[in-house]
Amino acid sequence: MENKPGWRAISYILGNQIVERIATLGMMANFMVYLLQFFNLGQVAAVNILGAWTGVSNLIPIIGACVADACLGKFKTIAISSFGTLVGMVILTLTAWVPQLHPPSCTGTEHCVHPTSSQLGFLILGLGWLALGTGGIGPCAIPFAIDQFDTTCSEGRKGVNRFLNWFYTSQTVVMLISLTAVVYLRNKSWILGFAILSLLMSFSIIIFFVGASVYVYIPPEGSIFSGIAQVFVAAYKKRQLKIPVIEDEGLYYDPPVDAKTLQKMPSTQHSCNVCLNKAALIGDNELDARGSVKNPWRLCSIQQVEEVKCLIKMLPIWASGILCLIPIVQQGTFPVSQALKMDRHLGANFTLPPATYNVVSLITVGIFLPCFDLFMQPALAKVTKKEEGLTSLQKIVIGDICSVLTMLSAGLVEWRRRGVAISHGAPEGVAPMKAMWLAPQFVFLGLCEMFTLVGHFQFYSTESPEKMKSIGNSLQYLVLAFSIYAGTLIVNVVHRVTRKRCGIDWLNDDINDGRLDYYYFLVAGFAALNLFYILLCVKCYHYKSSLSK
Repeated sequence: MENKPGWRAISYILGNQIVERIATLGMMANFMVYLLQFFNLGQVAAVNILGAWTGVSNLIPIIGACVADACLGKFKTIAISSFGTLVGMVILTLTAWVPQLHPPSCTGTEHCVHPTSSQLGFLILGLGWLALGTGGIGPCAIPFAIDQFDTTCSEGRKGVNRFLNWFYTSQTVVMLISLTAVVYLRNKSWILGFAILSLLMSFSIIIFFVGASVYVYIPPEGSIFSGIAQVFVAAYKKRQLKIPVIEDEGLYYDPPVDAKTLQKMPSTQHSCNVCLNKAALIGDNELDARGSVKNPWRLCSIQQVEEVKCLIKMLPIWASGILCLIPIVQQGTFPVSQALKMDRHLGANFTLPPATYNVVSLITVGIFLPCFDLFMQPALAKVTKKEEGLTSLQKIVIGDICSVLTMLSAGLVEWRRRGVAISHGAPEGVAPMKAMWLAPQFVFLGLCEMFTLVGHFQFYSTESPEKMKSIGNSLQYLVLAFSIYAGTLIVNVVHRVTRKRCGIDWLNDDINDGRLDYYYFLVAGFAALNLFYILLCVKCYHYKSSLSK
């Protein structure tokens, strides 16, 4: 591999990502309040808009990843998507600034005027551009950064692990800024807040382009899905052939690859997808006089076959994140309901907002992750004899354990809170119990988020085929979308079943009359089953690096 810039290029990419995330996360932080109080939407309509935006924002990255890997390349995709994000932010700024683009304010007991269809359409247009932009940036940023390291050497792999740790730390700090300073600024003036965030987005684009002369660029490889389809079609056409017992290099089509951009993947025989190797078996009259393939839908290279097998074996690990991430995607819902029914006073005159306790998980990540990178990881490297200390799959397993502990802790605290509230007959059902008892579950949640997300980012970035890294990284966003939908499904099923058959609606609007603790224990049970599943997957998985040795 050629010399790569490493941290010289990362400084620009990391700077761009920090500023860009402050702008985009800051734009959406507290956006529910904007829809309710500034746009005069009802709660259901506001939730539906935000829910649709969140789901689409986590589904679009798979499209952005395909475009990057197949057509534009990661640099151009990030650049174009950044301008798309800026367009969306400018449109949202205009909805707050131009009187004709939002309904008049409600004053006193005056009847609130709902937004017109054109005003709502302009708002959705801005959110759409924002989703398209973030959908292109998200799956490409980390793979583009990893392209700047030489992962064939130990120093390069250490650089990748360190970058992933610090990248996630920076994102946590960004979320803290978005939930505090940015929200405070926007509460003072929506127009000023949106305008400043749009300027920050412009600044992030400038930072990104300043490093253009330093970056290493991995060119796109053309249509990726056609290459994947060719492997399955070729293997199906040769399904009657038997795989040779003794390996002979002359039996398989294995042309050299460009060592500057691709890592050579050897043929594997122990995989459950070994039948795909038939796609690379050379048949009669399938090569021309120059040794090139006549029909790519009948004969594929070993490299093509191994890339497809690599993606297939990643899918079980990907699926394990769906249940594991439910506590993360629901942290702004039921824990807030708990906090509303607990004593949130600090001193005699100050009461913390119920959503403030989410910050505990961010503080946990912000403190623990740098300590892990600087102190624990080097110590673990000496014990495990692995340069990264913990492998990506080991981090995912630890994250799943923390997911179980999060739900168990939440269930035990809720069981105690409900009992105290009922026994004391407190006004409005508020238990005489400090809301800081919620802190343990948020500490476990922070650890779950740290190990799970960093583990998945590291796994997709290092295990994806070289020319499919953006698609591999987009799986992280896809699993978040599936986790949101799975969590919503569980909530709706529990709500309907317990209301009709158990006599007590576990998820009653008044949590003192419900059994939210039972719901937490149920999700903990799902997470425990998921833990056994991921342990089985880890036992069967073979790292790409170990296969190339």
